[in-house]
Formats: sequence, structure tokens, C-alpha cells
Amino acid sequence: MRWLHTGGIFAALSETTAEVALEAMRAAQDAGTIVSYDLNYRPSLWKPRGNTRAVEVNRALAPYVDVMIGNEEDFTAALGFEVPDLDHEITNLDPSAFQAMIGAVLDAFPGIEVVATTLRNAKTAGFNDWGAILHSEGVFHESRLRTDLEIYDRVGGGDGFASGMIWALLEGRSPAEAVEIGAAHGALTMTTPGDTSMVTSSEVMRAVAARGARVVR
Repeated sequence: MRWLHTGGIFAALSETTAEVALEAMRAAQDAGTIVSYDLNYRPSLWKPRGNTRAVEVNRALAPYVDVMIGNEEDFTAALGFEVPDLDHEITNLDPSAFQAMIGAVLDAFPGIEVVATTLRNAKTAGFNDWGAILHSEGVFHESRLRTDLEIYDRVGGGDGFASGMIWALLEGRSPAEAVEIGAAHGALTMTTPGDTSMVTSSEVMRAVAARGARVVR
């Protein structure tokens, strides 16, 4: 196995699923398998045990993560890291604020090799500004910001980013390429119904090079 991916939704389902995730992540690291973890904080899943428990569980799993993925709420609610100067409505997409937060995450968990986060300003249900940043080997890489991206179905954008980025890294692409590919795939995922990608790799690569997120059929 080259890559194990899991995340906060699975860990939140019960105390035993968190234990299963920990066992799998330990085994993967022992086998030299890359481990990625999408924080994916969901308040409804953690409500029975509280936010404090969410932070405890995710911090216990973080030392076994090679690639950490999340958005601004994930890093705050699931790991306990604040994004500096972020307003309550999350309309400030200044990447430098996220870079400061990512620095704090890496200080706490030095074993993490890649940290990536999506940047979304939800102006309306139908139009979002969308981008992403990725940190690897001491360097921050920022995707192109798609302003006023027209959204058909917002569900799945974060998963689209994660899967696109992971695919790029597995293909041997550079971190700079990976964040662009992940952001483009997330954007395209939100132009189609449901949370499952309906686009091809060639369509993603065209979107990376294009100014918009239109799918060419």
C-alpha cells in the first residue's frame, strides 16, 4: 500500500473508530506507507462527547500523520489552533494568517511533512472565492484564487481538493503543482451535483491552465 487516507469523520463516529484509525495509522507508518488525514470537523458528530474530546482525539492521531488537510474551522475546532485575524464570518482569506497557523501546527507536530488548507470565502450560496495553500519542506505554495466561482453543489469541494492533491503527489508532481491540481479538482467538483467527482484527470489539468472552472465535454 502506497497511501492510507482517513480523517476526522471516521474518528468521530465512536470511541472505537478512533482506536481503529490509530491502529491503522501506526501500522501504515511501520510499513512505510504515507498517511494523510483530513480533519473534517463535524459538530453534529462530536456533540455527544464535546469539542474538548474532538481536540483530544485529533491531537492523539496527529503524530502519525504525514499529510494533514483541513480548512480554517477544522484546525481551530479539531486541533485547537486559532487562525490569526480571521473574522467571525470567515471573509478574510489573507494567506499569511493561515501560514502563521500552519507554522504553529508544525511546531506542535514536527512529523507532519505536508499541511494543506482550502481558502473559501462564501459570498453567497452560488458564488464563492476559492483557493488553497500547501506547506512542504519549509515552503508555502499558494494556488490561484478563483474569485466568484459559480457553485452548483458546494458539497464535496474539500474532498475534491484532498483527492486531487493526493493524486498529484502520488503521480510525483511537485507541491506547487499539487496545490493547483487539488484546488482545480475541488472547484470542478462543485460545478457538478453530489460529492463524488464526475471529472477526468485531463479536465482537471485543463482547469489548472484555464482561467475558469468550466468542464469541457
